[in-house]
Amino acid sequence: MVDEKRLISKITWKLMPFLGILYLIAYIDRQNVSFAKLQMVDALGMSEYAYGLGASLFFIGYFLFEVPSNLFLDRLGARVWFARILVSWGIVTIALAFTQNATMFYILRFLLGVCEAGFFPGVLYLLTLWFPSVYRGRMVGLFMIFSAIANAVGAPLGGVLLDLDGLYGFAGWEWVFLATGVPAVIAGIVTFFYLPGRPENASFLSGEEKQWLERRLASENAGMGENAGNGFKALIDPRVLLMALCYIAFPLSAYGLSYWLPKAFGVSNTVNGFLNIIPWVLVAIALYVVPAMADKAQSKTPYIVVPAFIGAACLLLSALIPNHSLQFAFLCVAAAGIFAPQPVFWSLPSRFLKGAGAAAGLAAINSVGNLGGFVAQNVVPWIKEASGSTIAPMFFLAACLAAGALLVFFVTHQLSSREQAAPSRV
Repeated sequence: MVDEKRLISKITWKLMPFLGILYLIAYIDRQNVSFAKLQMVDALGMSEYAYGLGASLFFIGYFLFEVPSNLFLDRLGARVWFARILVSWGIVTIALAFTQNATMFYILRFLLGVCEAGFFPGVLYLLTLWFPSVYRGRMVGLFMIFSAIANAVGAPLGGVLLDLDGLYGFAGWEWVFLATGVPAVIAGIVTFFYLPGRPENASFLSGEEKQWLERRLASENAGMGENAGNGFKALIDPRVLLMALCYIAFPLSAYGLSYWLPKAFGVSNTVNGFLNIIPWVLVAIALYVVPAMADKAQSKTPYIVVPAFIGAACLLLSALIPNHSLQFAFLCVAAAGIFAPQPVFWSLPSRFLKGAGAAAGLAAINSVGNLGGFVAQNVVPWIKEASGSTIAPMFFLAACLAAGALLVFFVTHQLSSREQAAPSRV
């Protein structure tokens, strides 16, 4: 007799801390370009606009290669493909330390997006192979907590690395790329030997546990229909396309928020560095609590829509209220409102996708959604310069997040209606 809670706990402890550490490395690697900017712009004689354009090219490479990457993951397995992703993005990050000019910077940033493409949706797909649907929201939340940790430690780490300026003949900005690229390469090698790809290949599970998990997942996938596992049809499924449109709001508002959270609210740089930890602690708590509540609830929609609306309202209030302490408090709550709904959101596609369909569909949603990061890094500064106002971009971010929440409400309503009508068509 298999103890379900014990089995899920065993899988969780085997996979989630390791996957979380990989995500921590990935997230710090995404931040390193903003740390390096403090010295790199002057060192290479680049304009702020040119640097911003180069930084945002990451998202183009990411967008173009996300779906192919996840399809290779489905074919080759997580152990091999995640190792390839980590080693290749680590090598490109190290190469960024030797950037000589703007053209080289543009090429390497694009290649970094190509190399990292597929990691986040690949983990989401991996979770569909290991966990029954009722646990997936919580697992995505646990996984994303490491992004909050990365945000909390990223700024102090970036400062320390920049202060290594001149050590062994390397500039501070070069140390930023070297120190964040090498761990990715090492983690990729470890991944190849540590990470089990599928439950049937897991030596830490007994034969009875493997059979129980296989039956449970098969029963959940049984009613999805013959097209649920088709990678191509997942890409043109209206539900996938709508969810991709919904998701744009979350990366867009998250990257836009990053323009304000690190800023000093009338305090010293040291105090500001410690203050920057507070919102990410709140985000980590929300990432644990909200998905756990949603997994136990019959309807997931409120756990996406309500936090997103709260986040949008707080973004507005942070711009309208002049008091620095209140501004910072609202930004902290806004950060939680932006991040907490995302694990719940990611539990929805697996309700109608499986196998190669899940691999392609999750990648498509994430790749389109992450274009929000490209929009934020280019549109937010443009709005600020065109309007001459520091608060105008916040209205844009709040409107996008609120629109995303409304669209999620519509999509989840349509999804529920379709599921309820399905038995009558069989």
